[in-house]
Amino acid sequence: VQLVESGGGLVQAGDSLRLSCVASGSTSKIGIMGWYRQAPGKQRELVATINNSDGTTNYADSVKGRFTISRDNGKNTMYLQMNSLKPDDTAVYYCNAKIIWSIQSLTTYWGEGTLVTVSS
Repeated sequence: VQLVESGGGLVQAGDSLRLSCVASGSTSKIGIMGWYRQAPGKQRELVATINNSDGTTNYADSVKGRFTISRDNGKNTMYLQMNSLKPDDTAVYYCNAKIIWSIQSLTTYWGEGTLVTVSS
């Protein structure tokens, strides 16, 4: 599975951005996709996930009510709509996909990331 992110950029606080992640390869095997982010000097953290079969979503508390994750399985594309952006949202955003082979076995894929910078 290959993942390519796009949509990052420089915005002001309060603005919106939409990130996209296009998946290719063995996409039919993907069980869960998600967005993670890593700010300078910090560990990578979960932003949001979406279950590819039933659309169930999960969000970090810090983005609930502001970010929306969605996917278009026909286009093999996942999105992250980010509204009311804050300077603390500044980070490299990574697309993530998991193939779940069994309860004890999964494979994780990462994109190369797209930078989001929010100025105050």
